[in-house]
Amino acid sequence: MTLAVLKSCAIAGMHAPEVRVEVHVAPGLPAFNIVGLPGTGVKESRERVRSALSSCGYQFPAGRLTANLSPADLPKDSGRFDLPIALGVLLASGQITMPAEQAVALLSKTVFAGELSLTGTLIPVAAPLVIGLSVYRQNARDAILVLPKENAAIAAHIQGLKVLGASTLKEVADFLVGTAQPSYETARAVAGKEKIVYPCLSDVKGQPIACRALEIAACGAHGLLMSGSPGVGKSMLAQRLPGLLPSLSSEQLLEVTAVQSLTQREAVMSTQRPFRSPHHSASMVSLIGGGVQAKPGEISMAHHGVLFLDELPEFDRKVLESLREPMEKGEICIARASRSVVYPAQFQLIAAMNPCPCGYLGHASKPCVCTPEKINRYQGKLSGPLLDRIDMQITVHPFQGDWEKAPAAEPSAIVKGRVVLCRKIQQERQGKLNAHLDAGDIDRYCRLDSGCNKLIQQACHRFSWSIRVMHRVLRVARTIADMNSKVGIDHVSLSEAISYRQQMD
Repeated sequence: MTLAVLKSCAIAGMHAPEVRVEVHVAPGLPAFNIVGLPGTGVKESRERVRSALSSCGYQFPAGRLTANLSPADLPKDSGRFDLPIALGVLLASGQITMPAEQAVALLSKTVFAGELSLTGTLIPVAAPLVIGLSVYRQNARDAILVLPKENAAIAAHIQGLKVLGASTLKEVADFLVGTAQPSYETARAVAGKEKIVYPCLSDVKGQPIACRALEIAACGAHGLLMSGSPGVGKSMLAQRLPGLLPSLSSEQLLEVTAVQSLTQREAVMSTQRPFRSPHHSASMVSLIGGGVQAKPGEISMAHHGVLFLDELPEFDRKVLESLREPMEKGEICIARASRSVVYPAQFQLIAAMNPCPCGYLGHASKPCVCTPEKINRYQGKLSGPLLDRIDMQITVHPFQGDWEKAPAAEPSAIVKGRVVLCRKIQQERQGKLNAHLDAGDIDRYCRLDSGCNKLIQQACHRFSWSIRVMHRVLRVARTIADMNSKVGIDHVSLSEAISYRQQMD
């Protein structure tokens, strides 16, 4: 045959749209053209394919070669098209042959993706889980995905998808002609050597209220803002939150690894929840995502995990305001002139700040040297709409007394056991965590008796709370009630939830 058609895929956010790779060999002066809106990485495939074919013992055909990547209006980048283009050259030039019926049956359900080295070895490509999930959704029953060995081990975690791992171009060619029997990859257990050991909560001394607030935040996935003078333990508390959270479920593990694989070629599967802590000099693009190729940002890399923003007012105000929409929706839509992509961003925001630029406003012994104008400008970087979206806002006070004799918090393992149990109660009752309850869910699961209703109305009037703030207080109260094994929200749970909000109002 002089024309070969194979399947591959591009990457558009969290989706991998199908791409038809058509390779045609015609007589004429030697030339090799790739058309179909290829990026620089795809155009360079010509030299990689030429050398890889020669290294594997094949001949590069003399004549006019054209590789068309369809649809033509879809941007293509990276070297993942090397493998299908090289196979197309072999099929179109007749160096490997398949019966017509077999070729149609096999090539119509097989998707190829892999970068080639000059020796013909397959190099891992980015986003194997994104590719695998898209292939599975498009053709769940019969789809076969051919990837480099390292990528195949990751994609094999998708149940029901046949994944074939190969080390060289020659192995894939032998698979097509039937001289090699494929051995499909199976999901491997997540390696334990990559496990991160988070510091223990028992390292914290003399902060029982802050530790209690941290446990509540962990139980319901609530956002938490801690304010206090330098050295009181705000960052120390935040760094111990991941050790209180349960492991990722199988579905969450795939989602987290898929997002991470978009920015790192060798994504490591780990059941531990992500913990991202960008510096306050981070730009809007690095935090929410974007750039020329609309890559995911820190909020998406923290999906199903924790995003810790230390020194919150030191971030640029525009950067902080960009968090408002993803905090509500749990996803971020990045719109560009050529395309729009949507990335998941269901993160738990933990933030820390000083009460003023010098940090000692309200300190018991150290006087504040900031002028009222500086204090207002510093605190004014946090807008009302942003603060409304943070469930819990507490002030962490310095410990008074002998620190060596201060009582230590409980070990993380003990607290984690309570967190897992509380989250299980929420999932069984409503199918989601309390922090993710919408307005309809609040009416159903956060009902109040007359006494509690009067209390929340008094708090709303006294502190001038919006309906959004009231809903967030009710979510926290629902979590506290779950921790106390209460069927409904009682007066004690609601009062404690209010106390975690009024300290900074």
